[in-house]
Amino acid sequence: MSGTILTDDFFNAFESSLGDVTEAETLPPHCYTSEEFFKFEKEALFSREWLCVGREDWVKNPGDYFTASHVGEPLIISRTRDGELKALSAVCQHRAMLVAEGRGNTKAFVCPYHHWTYGLDGRLVGAPAMSKTCGFDRNDVGLPELKTEIWEGFVFVNFDNDALPLAPRLKTVSDALAHYDLPNAEGAVPDEPQSYPWNWKVMMENNNDGYHATRLHKGPLHDFIPSELAIFPEMPEGSAGYLRFNGTLHPDAAFNPLQRAVLPVFPKLTAEERHRAVFANIPPTLSLVITSDMVIYLILHAESAGRHSMTIGWLVAPGAMSEPLFQERLDMNMRTAMEITEQDLHVDKLVQIGLKSRFAVRGRYSWQERAQSDLNHWLVTRYRDTWQRMKSAS
Repeated sequence: MSGTILTDDFFNAFESSLGDVTEAETLPPHCYTSEEFFKFEKEALFSREWLCVGREDWVKNPGDYFTASHVGEPLIISRTRDGELKALSAVCQHRAMLVAEGRGNTKAFVCPYHHWTYGLDGRLVGAPAMSKTCGFDRNDVGLPELKTEIWEGFVFVNFDNDALPLAPRLKTVSDALAHYDLPNAEGAVPDEPQSYPWNWKVMMENNNDGYHATRLHKGPLHDFIPSELAIFPEMPEGSAGYLRFNGTLHPDAAFNPLQRAVLPVFPKLTAEERHRAVFANIPPTLSLVITSDMVIYLILHAESAGRHSMTIGWLVAPGAMSEPLFQERLDMNMRTAMEITEQDLHVDKLVQIGLKSRFAVRGRYSWQERAQSDLNHWLVTRYRDTWQRMKSAS
């Protein structure tokens, strides 16, 4: 295809990705491979939607901070002396040096380059040798601040100060997760995100794909959660997320060689909840994989049409980390989870290669891929709204 792909015909073609999953087809391959389309997505999604950056308990104490990045924007999440949570740009307002890396505890953010110093709330509190600069007033300068919201213990940020709150549009998801008590769940701070050479949507789709589970992951580590027991709850109009419940062949099933929970089960779960796994996606950045004794969360960081990075973390029931042999039991779960994940990563890499082929088509879905249809509805609504807005502005 020569020239721009962003045309009325291109956006009208999304219609066939809507409707019931039994009638719909996949998004056009260009949505996964085109840098022009990724630039459009940055405006349609990443500049307007709520983006997960981590967990609130990563910044428990005044002075605690961690850094994150979405679509190339380096950010700082900090806890002020007054206990307020702040999301700030990490870019010094002098010469664009980053004022923080990694995570830690600090009294202030000091730019290593010229030692401009910012408070935990982003205010500029020190700028050496600037007294002779005409019209300079440090009170006019500060690290740009982003809108923040906490949902189920996860920190979300939004570049759009006029964005609607997130939590009211996730009530159905929150209700489904209520007995896991995620705001109080425990977990270690995860390792730094790892980079992968495929589009973020390929990963998001895989994270909640019920169709491949029985096939790609066939074997004793996964057979207790067959694809045919997948259920896709109806989501209300305007929902900011979607769900898959997957029945298990026995209660308290878990991803380990025993196929059963080895960590303390979340204590509020009902008998029905102990007989299934839950998969929840909050696009475009957060996926949750939940069993009776553990939550694995995946935070996606889109970087380009063909690359993203992902943070992998885990949560367990309150008090579980103090149990005898906790680390050994956790390792049982994580070894299996990572073995399954490696299968997924291999497939995702090859899918991206296939999407760039001249023979890539808009395929049809199985009923077990209802989650992909739900994602398409979420995406297409935003794609179309942004396209119309861009046309009106031109």
